[in-house]
Amino acid sequence: MPDRLRSGFFAPPLPRIFAHRGLAHDGRATDAAENTLEAFARALAAGATHLETDVHASADGESVISHDPDFAGADGRRIVVASLTVAELQARRDVPPGSFRTLREALDAFPGARFNIDVKSDAAAGPTAQAIRALAAVDRVLVTSFDDARRRAAVDRLPGVATSASSRTVARALLLAVLGAQGALRRTLADVDAVQIPQHVAGVRIVTRRTVRAFHEAGVEVHVWTVDDPREMALLLDRGVDGLVTDRCDLASRLVASRAG
Repeated sequence: MPDRLRSGFFAPPLPRIFAHRGLAHDGRATDAAENTLEAFARALAAGATHLETDVHASADGESVISHDPDFAGADGRRIVVASLTVAELQARRDVPPGSFRTLREALDAFPGARFNIDVKSDAAAGPTAQAIRALAAVDRVLVTSFDDARRRAAVDRLPGVATSASSRTVARALLLAVLGAQGALRRTLADVDAVQIPQHVAGVRIVTRRTVRAFHEAGVEVHVWTVDDPREMALLLDRGVDGLVTDRCDLASRLVASRAG
């Protein structure tokens, strides 16, 4: 098992419940905008063990919470997040209230929370690492990216931080898991702590007992996204997955509690 799996990020007992961009829709009369402090607070109150979020860089070099690289202005034009400063982003009136908080603000607002951070742009790698160091949060975050060079650019600045495999590594690892090439699989995943994967690729189920077992034997956890149906959640837990990435962490929390009882 990699030393990083001893990180505080992995401290909660299994299974892990990752609130995908917080908890925006939980049946209340009013929704919270995703990737806002309100959505994160709702997720933690509903039983999420981890908060999943995304970051881009602002024009003034801050790591800003946003899934998309741009947004629609009041006149319908697309506005690039990286073209505006934090102050300009947070002053916008054509986005949901609470949008574009900085990663520093989120880490500070929830000092006990564990964050799964997807670095969405090359420019965000440095500011993201700076924010994590500034808040002494290395032990409670996992830093990842679909792009491996981008992931490494952030992770290399954060010794000991938890991380998960990029898209290309996941594709190779899945093939090796199916082929039973356990030695090559372990080498492929040697510098990561988890694989975070969808249930299906091109209509083919990739999360099976066999692949989950292969990943575990290679020393990594298996987190599956994005799962909102409790029946699917239960099937995945039965196959041995370690974590569920979900828009409905409230439902996942109830399911986990019912299985524990």
